[in-house]
This record gives sequence, C-alpha cells and structure tokens, in this order.
Amino acid sequence: MKRYGTVFLNAYTNSPICCPSRAAMWSGLFTHLTESWNNFKGLDPDYVTWMDLMQKHGYHTQKYGKLDYTSGHHSVSNRVEAWTRDVDFLLRQEGRPMVNLTGDRKHVRVMEADWRNTDEAVNWIKEEAINLTQPFVLYLGLNLPHPYPSPYAGENFGSSTFLTSPYWLEKVTYEAIKIPKWSSLSEMHPIDYYSSYTKNCTGEFTKQEVRNIRAFYYAMCAETDAMLGEIISALRDTGLLKKTIVIFTADHGELAMEHRQFYKMSMYEGSSHVPLLVLGPGIKEQQQIPNVVSLVDIYPTMLDIARIPVPQNLSGYSLIPLLRGKAENELSPRGPRPSWVLSEFHGCNVNASTYMLRTDKWKYITYSDGHSVLPQLFDLSDDPDELTNVAVKFPVIVHSLDKILRSIVNYPKVSSSVQEYNKRQFISWKQSLGQNYSNVIANLRWHQDWLKEPQKYENAINKWLSQSK
Repeated sequence: MKRYGTVFLNAYTNSPICCPSRAAMWSGLFTHLTESWNNFKGLDPDYVTWMDLMQKHGYHTQKYGKLDYTSGHHSVSNRVEAWTRDVDFLLRQEGRPMVNLTGDRKHVRVMEADWRNTDEAVNWIKEEAINLTQPFVLYLGLNLPHPYPSPYAGENFGSSTFLTSPYWLEKVTYEAIKIPKWSSLSEMHPIDYYSSYTKNCTGEFTKQEVRNIRAFYYAMCAETDAMLGEIISALRDTGLLKKTIVIFTADHGELAMEHRQFYKMSMYEGSSHVPLLVLGPGIKEQQQIPNVVSLVDIYPTMLDIARIPVPQNLSGYSLIPLLRGKAENELSPRGPRPSWVLSEFHGCNVNASTYMLRTDKWKYITYSDGHSVLPQLFDLSDDPDELTNVAVKFPVIVHSLDKILRSIVNYPKVSSSVQEYNKRQFISWKQSLGQNYSNVIANLRWHQDWLKEPQKYENAINKWLSQSK
C-alpha cells in the first residue's frame, strides 16, 4: 500500500482504546460528543454509521471480524477499573507483559480467528463482490496486533502476552529494534506512574525482555500485514483492485514498552498515533501527507467517495482533498480543515480524563480540570521520543494551545461529567451484587494485590463514595 498508494504520516486515534476509538470512527464524532467514556460505553446499537448511509444510498455492505463500537462489551474488570480510577488506591490490573513463542517455522496462522475472518472476506470478494451490479463496501476488523490474554494471571486476566511463531519472528531484524529510554520512576509524570503501575510495568525489566516484547509485537504486525495482503491479492485476482479504494488503519497503537508501558490508553505517539494508508483509483502513488488527521475523518471520507452529501455536524473532515492534492476550501462547504487534531481518554489505567491537542510540531496534553494535574507539552520535531516536558519552558504556547482546546471542548466540564458518570455506574453495579459485592470486587483483575489487604481497598472505595463533588 505504501508503494502504490498514499500514507498519512500524522494520523491519530480520537481516543486510544478499542471501543471509544471505534465509536469515533463509525460516528465521525469526537469522544465527548458520543460520550463513549470507556470500553463498556460506546454508541447506541441503532446509531447511523457511515456504512448505514452508504447502504441507504445503494451500496452493498459487508462486515467481517471485530466491530466493537457499541455499548455493553468487555470484561467487568475493565468497567470497574475505569469507574474507580478516582479512588485513592494503586493496584496492578494487568499481568506483567511477556512473550510466548508457539509452533514451528511452518506455523503461519497463529491468530486463527483473524485468519478465518480474512478467509471469509477473501471468499466474499471472489464469489460475491465480483458478481455485484451495485458498488460495494467491505469492512474487515482484525484483532491483531493486539496482545493475547494471559490466563496465568488467574481469573479475569487481562491481555499482556505477545504471542507469535518462529515463522513471523524470523522476519524481524533484532538488531534494528530500538530500546526505548525510560525516565526513573521518581521522575515520571504522576499520571504516567499510575498507568505504568496499573499495567504491572514498574518492576525490573532486562533489555533483552524489552527487546523481545518489541520483536514479538513487530512479528504480530507482520502477520497482520499478511492478512491485508490476502485482501489486496483477492481484489487484484478478480480485477476489482483497479476500481476499488482500500483504506487500512487501526483503532490505536501499542506502546510495546515505550515510556515503561505496554498497551494503549496513553497520548504518547506509540499509543495515540495510528497507521492510515489509502490505495486505489485517483490516489497518488508513493505520496506522503504530513497534515494531522484523525479517525473521525473516516466518516466524511467514506461519504465523499460514495458522493453522498456529508452531514454538517461531524467532527471530522474528508481526506479526499488531501489525497487528491486539491485546495481544501474549494471543496469543503465547512471551510478549511483545522490545523489540529483532538484525542481524549476517560477509561481505565489512567487516573484522570486526558485531552491531547496535536498541531504542527507541538503536542499538548492536559488533564482533568486543567489545574490539579500538571500539563505536558512536547516538541515532536526536537523530541520525537517525548522525553522532555517543556510546558514550564513555553507558557505562551501552552496558553495558546489550551485556548484552542477550550474552544473545541469545555474539558473541565466533561471531566466532571465523567467523574459523576463513574460514581453512578459503580453505585448501581455495587447495589446489583448485594451480599456478593465484597467477594466479586476482590476477585477482579486486581485480585493479587486486593486480597493482601481487602479491607484497606474497600475502605478507600467507601471514602470515595462518601465524598460529594
């Protein structure tokens, strides 16, 4: 795709976690508008997505694999950890990140469920799409390169295992793997420390362990890439490739031990930056677009491709003008695309609502009400690894970026709404359990820590519940 299509160099998720990110992509709306606060709370099942609109306008639509943009999914642990993030306690919620090698050099299909979905999509292209008289839109959602579950961590385990086979691992050049620099635990931003601790990453890790986690992650990416290759081959073999636009992206990134964390939930590049590649008729070859874009742009882009009028209330802007290299304002009735993107996070493993504004070289991250937690400012041109917070050094930049952010979202108010929502949800969950509450809460993903001092943690929750706003 990179060779024959266009790459967006600065594409971002609008919320670095599965369900809220996908809710933004399918709705074209920022997270504070969908109120998709965590992995349990996404869009209503009857929400009109871009695919629904395309179907209404005569497209044949087909979906395979992971969708995960509506409410009601993911584990109880995931929900409770998000709801209780304001409680004054610190518990490890994930298994320690680890690697696992499976099978031999001939073992290609490691992530079997993804391969099954890929096969179904390939068969659909070869048997159905080729015979359609109407245009089609096909969606394939893969789980890879998401880490795998870690059952060794006991009941309600998380996903902290990077799993692959020698077939894929041999494609990774170990010598090229960069070992990320870490701040000492005492120097970490308080929110980062909470994330690192809850993700079970504050212990000792050898360089070899870190290199392995990163190598296995890259091997998992290679397997994902092979599935994409199967789709492109099927389109080429059926003669459909020359009249089909292909878009490849992801709901979020993977830190793979950058900033002493794995997984996502962070505004650092490893987690919030996503791949976005486009290939097809009218799309320039080997084009690299530096403009900042985000997943809410997918909705208007899909409608633009289908020549369907784009609703005016969307947060996103069509990518078509950038892809075709045209002046933006001749095409968009809403005027030019903004020079910023917004990402926000309100879920587990982070103990404050987080807002990120990315402009040309700056990344501004602020938390909660904008006062109680120190903001972060990174100059990505000078500090691509985001190791030096220059917020104190550049107060004028901070002020101007904060002003832009507040013009998009009243973030102290949103943070406060999320806090109230978390408390309401927790109380209702607690009441639903009755006598079983103490036992259930003790045996969630944090059980290894909780069971050492159950009363201490229950007391901390009771104190939080008794605090009024």
